[in-house]
Amino acid sequence: MKASGRIPPAQAEVAAFLAGLAGAAPIETHISAVFVGRDTAWKMKKAVALGFLDFSTLEARAHFCQRELELNQPAAPGIYRDVVAITRAPDGSLQQGDEGAVVEWVLRMAPIPAGDFLDAVAARGRLTPELLDGLGDLLFALHQAAPRVTGLDAPAAMAEVLSGNLRAARAAGLPEAAIAPLAAQFHAALVRSAPLLAARATEGRIRRCHGDLHLGNLCLWQGKPTPFDALEFDEALARIDTGYDLAFLLMDLDQQAGRAAVNRVLNRYLARSGDYGVLGLLPLWLGLRALVRAHVQAARGRDGGALLCAAAAYLAPAAARLIAVGGLQGTGKSTLARGLAPTLGPAPGALLLRSDELRKRRFGLAPEEPLPPEAYTEAVSTATHEELFTIAEAALRQGHAVALDAMFLDPRHRLKAAEIAARVGVPFQGLWLEAPIEILKSRILARRGDASDATIAVLERAAQADPGPIGWARLDAAGDVLAAARKALGVAG
Repeated sequence: MKASGRIPPAQAEVAAFLAGLAGAAPIETHISAVFVGRDTAWKMKKAVALGFLDFSTLEARAHFCQRELELNQPAAPGIYRDVVAITRAPDGSLQQGDEGAVVEWVLRMAPIPAGDFLDAVAARGRLTPELLDGLGDLLFALHQAAPRVTGLDAPAAMAEVLSGNLRAARAAGLPEAAIAPLAAQFHAALVRSAPLLAARATEGRIRRCHGDLHLGNLCLWQGKPTPFDALEFDEALARIDTGYDLAFLLMDLDQQAGRAAVNRVLNRYLARSGDYGVLGLLPLWLGLRALVRAHVQAARGRDGGALLCAAAAYLAPAAARLIAVGGLQGTGKSTLARGLAPTLGPAPGALLLRSDELRKRRFGLAPEEPLPPEAYTEAVSTATHEELFTIAEAALRQGHAVALDAMFLDPRHRLKAAEIAARVGVPFQGLWLEAPIEILKSRILARRGDASDATIAVLERAAQADPGPIGWARLDAAGDVLAAARKALGVAG
């Protein structure tokens, strides 16, 4: 958090009292002041009315302190403790507790080290693969638990969100020469997206979400990514499509940590949730979230120009394409597909469809959880591949790139992949990985925490199968396969 704004004069006495408890000056935003002590942090809402919120009365601040506690404590019980009154003692001094006249209400929280906020972690380049997977799992769990909202006209609500943010962008002083063409792009995207937005509302995708889920509102708590500061002051801004909630984190990751990081989070979330319908709406949602961040930056006296450019880029996505990566177990199919996915198609890179992960989700398991033998029957394998191809075609029709990761030993599966691309009208390239059997065995033995349940025995049986003629680009999986694959696909590293 960065310092911003001033504490209203009517709250100066309380601020001085809390600073004395904390032993330090507060960290401020335009709507709150957080006093961080050694064992406790006190969060005071500023007595301000800003149009989109009104904390000007003591009653309102009491209400919204309690609402913030209710919203955040389930996901962050160790961070959010309680709401406490600041009261006037008989001698006229201030104190915490119920005795005396209430002067202010504040949230009591656990202090979070500055380096543990995820925007700070990202700035240090410490968003590890495990942490990124944890973010995807966290978002999946939050959205599963979020209460459903019914009766919302989703296209109209999104149009109102867009209008409000365009007004805010102009009010923040962002140049009209940039806003006007961007507004036209947004309105065109909204018209195209209206049927998808309405369909998702019917599916129950509108929920009471976090609403403000960027990296600065996530932290490491007991080693795990944890959300805090869910939007409490405007239900309309929080009763949104789960995909729009997700998009704030995706946009922020893209801008602060890069395409590989955001692509991993997106694909982890989709592997857990199966909500592939978000893909066609990402250009609109990512662009809108970039616009939000641009006018917030401008209102704080910072340059929002780069974010406006990012918004325009999100609204004009790259063309979709389909790639497929096949080969025996241990050839590095998943590593290669994951390495290529961020470079393919619209932001934030290709949908990565891994047959092993689809099989796990069919049985309600996380990717790393092992499956029982009955999950590997021919019937289950057939159903898994049918799902793989169905999802791939639907994603391509939404304009998104797809990377398929499966063995593709069956020639019919390789043909099917090419047929889907031809039917949708997008480029297709198959990549076939090969390496000596002893290398493959050593890789399987070294696996830890992977979605594949393959053993040496499974590899040996697969190696005896005849895959038929291989028309895909054949790559040496024992060498620099990523560089070779990029050359075959004509994409930059």
